[in-house]
Order: sequence, then C-alpha cells, then structure tokens
Amino acid sequence: MSDTKDRAILFADLRGSTALYLKLGNSEAATLVTHSLARLGQHIAACGGHVIKTLGDGLMASFDHADASVEASIILHDAIEKMAPDADGLPARSPAIKLKVAIAWGETVEVDGDCFGDAVNVAARLLDLAGEGETLITGPLQRELPSDQQEHFRSIDNLHLRGRQEPVAVLRMEARRFGDTLSTQMLESPATDFPEGLRLAWLGMERVFSTSNMPVVLGRSPQASFCVSDSRVSRSHARIESHSGQIYLTDLSYNGTHVRFENDEQVLTLRRGTCTLHGSGVICLGAPPTDPTSTQIHFEVLSFSDTLPQY
Repeated sequence: MSDTKDRAILFADLRGSTALYLKLGNSEAATLVTHSLARLGQHIAACGGHVIKTLGDGLMASFDHADASVEASIILHDAIEKMAPDADGLPARSPAIKLKVAIAWGETVEVDGDCFGDAVNVAARLLDLAGEGETLITGPLQRELPSDQQEHFRSIDNLHLRGRQEPVAVLRMEARRFGDTLSTQMLESPATDFPEGLRLAWLGMERVFSTSNMPVVLGRSPQASFCVSDSRVSRSHARIESHSGQIYLTDLSYNGTHVRFENDEQVLTLRRGTCTLHGSGVICLGAPPTDPTSTQIHFEVLSFSDTLPQY
C-alpha cells in the first residue's frame, strides 16, 4: 500500500569511514559505524522522524514537518561530535568522525517502508555537495520553515545536480556552523580587519567580487559566477564565500580542487573540503598545478580600504 504526501527527506553520511577501516580494522570500524548510525536513528525518532533505511555508512530518514528535520540535523551533528570511546563503549583508538547532512522537501511516495520521489533524488544528490559538518537544504524546504528558522540559512546558489535538468536552489545552515568552525552568530568587527573582496583571473578574464556579492560558484556551467571551459571541471566545481571575516573555498566536485598560495611550494588538495583563502595564489580545478594543462585561476584577497588615499 502506498502513501503519497509532502515530506522532508534527510540523508546523513559519516565522513572518513574508509580511513576508519584502515586504522581500526574491519571489526572495530564496523562496530563504530553501526553504533553511530544506531545513535543517529534514536535522535531522528526522538525528533519525530522515521529512518527509512541505512546505506553503508549513512542513512535516509523522512519527516512530516520541515522544522523537525532541521532540528534533527543540529542534534545529529552534536551527537557525533560528543561521542567518546570510553563513555559510549567504542574502540579506544576510534578517531574523530564527522557528519554531513542534506534535506529536501517535496512530494514522496512511501511503499512497503521505502520512499520514492523527486525529494529523495534531490536530497541524495545534494549530499554529494555537502562538506564535513555541513547541513545543506533546498529552497522548497526553507519556505516550509518558520521565519525564525529560515534566517539560519544562507543561499549558496542555484546548482545543477546530477540527473536533473533544472537547477536547484541550495542553502547552507549558517547559524550553527561553517565547516569545522562554530558560528552561532555573525560577529561585528571593524571592516578594515576583514577582507572585503577577491580578484579572480583566468586566461584573459579578470573579475573582482566583493564579499557582499558572494557566494561565487566556479565551474563549467554557463550559470556559474566564474565560468571556465575544461572537461575536467564540474558544472558547479567549487564555491567561494565570506563568513565571519574570512573568505572560504569549498570543493564541490568529483575531480578535486587544488590551492597553492604565493611563495609556498606546498599544494593543498580539497576533496569536498574547505580551506581559508588569504593573500594570493592559484586555484586549480580538476587537476593539480603541476599539470600545465590544468585550469589555473589566479586569486588575490583584497582589502579595498588599502587602495584608498591615506590622509
């Protein structure tokens, strides 16, 4: 028997499970993953949700109410962070694990305990774009939230998700965290203490983005804020945004994003991770800077006040 209705679909995924198996071995790693998912399932049920199924090192759940799904995502992140080997009976050598969450709202059909529909497909694809410690949601879900919860989310962009022709409005939970940095409120500081913009240059194209015009999406899509043409570059490959006085770069791709800062030979490789941009350097999309054919975007973090006459 089927049940069709609008629901919030939540996907959650434990990050770093491959490293867990390498470090702990199959038995201990499986204990940690199983225990973690069971704990998440308990919190989902307490928030009024229903675990549809577990998916290796992740799970899928449904909620009848959008606000309950958002509240659950906050509790899930906190629960994973607070898990301790001694207190929870986990292997003593258990490394810290992270969680990423994606939630979509829409019409779904529940059949024999499983759930199907566009919201399920969108949430699953959206999870691919989430970073460690992040919760991403769709525009339709935000509109279902009370006004005080809506303010906790910041628009990333209209992103193209695999298998979907129309772009999806994507937002990130801003009030709780950014990546691994807690951000319960926007801090007020003198503007001169913070970067105020970013210059990007690639081949003959150069653009300057103020922090007020961020986020900036780098990618192959014509709708990207900074569009490049390279088959190794994803349609929405990476995003740059300003938060709490810093400028951050987050990889959204399958081939990775590489950063080399000026006067530094070391290359930082991001695979669905985030780093802080400072000074100047090169952002390479889809291939490292050692590859002369890679898309190499030169960046410079700007403080516009530095360019004004001093009196």
